Amino acid sequence: MATFPPYRGKAGSRETLYDPPVTTTALSRLILTDFRSYARGDLVLDGGPVYLVGPNGAGKTNLLEAVSFFTPGKGLRGAGVAEVGRRLPGEAQGRAWAVAAVVRQDGEETQIGTGIGEAGAARRTLRIGGETVPPGRLADHLRQVWLTPAQDRLFLEGASARRKFFDRLVFAAIPRHAAHASAYERAQRERMRLLTDAGGPPDAGWLDALEARLAEAGALMAEARATTLTALQSEIDSRGERPFPQARLTLTGEWEQMAAAGAEIADIEARLAAALAAARPRDAAAGRALTGPHRGDLGVIHAEKDRPAAECSTGEQKALILNLVLAQSARLSRAESAPRPILLLDEVAAHLDRIRRAALFDEIEALGLQAFLTGTDEHLFEDLKGRAQGVRVDAGGLTQLDQE
Repeated sequence: MATFPPYRGKAGSRETLYDPPVTTTALSRLILTDFRSYARGDLVLDGGPVYLVGPNGAGKTNLLEAVSFFTPGKGLRGAGVAEVGRRLPGEAQGRAWAVAAVVRQDGEETQIGTGIGEAGAARRTLRIGGETVPPGRLADHLRQVWLTPAQDRLFLEGASARRKFFDRLVFAAIPRHAAHASAYERAQRERMRLLTDAGGPPDAGWLDALEARLAEAGALMAEARATTLTALQSEIDSRGERPFPQARLTLTGEWEQMAAAGAEIADIEARLAAALAAARPRDAAAGRALTGPHRGDLGVIHAEKDRPAAECSTGEQKALILNLVLAQSARLSRAESAPRPILLLDEVAAHLDRIRRAALFDEIEALGLQAFLTGTDEHLFEDLKGRAQGVRVDAGGLTQLDQE
């Protein structure tokens, strides 16, 4: 295996905000083949923060999206695997694509890769160390948390966007949550298909079986969300005065509230199964499931102003979201038996004032995390020069920036 540059030392450059993490996790190389705008992209990384600068449309977010595919499910844009293959003008279908990386964890390197072997494939393959493995194995090597411009309206849109955002935080802490959410969605689709089938009354026995699966997965989802919210609130409360506003968090879903109140998973499961059975006529008439953890919502209050996030300014909303991401990252960075998270922050710096931007950079450095940040203007990252890796992204490819 090739040898890559060592991590850049950062000790002593700033006041330490946190105790050094027990483990280290970072990408030391990233290779893209026919992914989005890249026929070929090869980036050698030093393990520290990375800022990517270049004009709009140059491919900065594409790099972040490529990294985000090293998680179960869809990447940070929510795109299907057939959508991300490189497509030339006039081509109706994207090409087969691949993203490969070398992960360095505690000094040891592991090769990982994902992609599709033929254009139009519905599923991607994942390989770790040359072996084909299920997506769940990714959590043994990488955890990720991300923030994108699409989340700028998180508090102004429907509950679905907030659930997805919060579930991403849950996935990073409790990887099995992804499998439970997938199982829940599959069973729910099948249940609704039976309830809305015009061919006759649905098979009661099959509905019972599907609702048992839904209740089991749903109870585990509710428990994971409640556990994560409690831990995240504790982390936020312990962070003290910072340029980012403090938040009070709640989960409004009935099942998450049961879990937060200390109910046993078996009790939540039994109650959810009964609720689903009772709701069959109503759900059939509505054409959608009206009860379950897919109906919950994340509530966020600006603590100092005692106002819902939706009533705060755009800048305050952005800072609230970022504080949640940083708090979860700080919490996960101290986990003794899990890889430290990698942060993907797309166009975040441009929406922060100078004080909060500098605070963000200091916190990333203090946590010892590898973070990928994007921006159109290099001056946004002046405070990171000398302590992060700069890369210019343009039509000509990827160019390392001078850090002097």
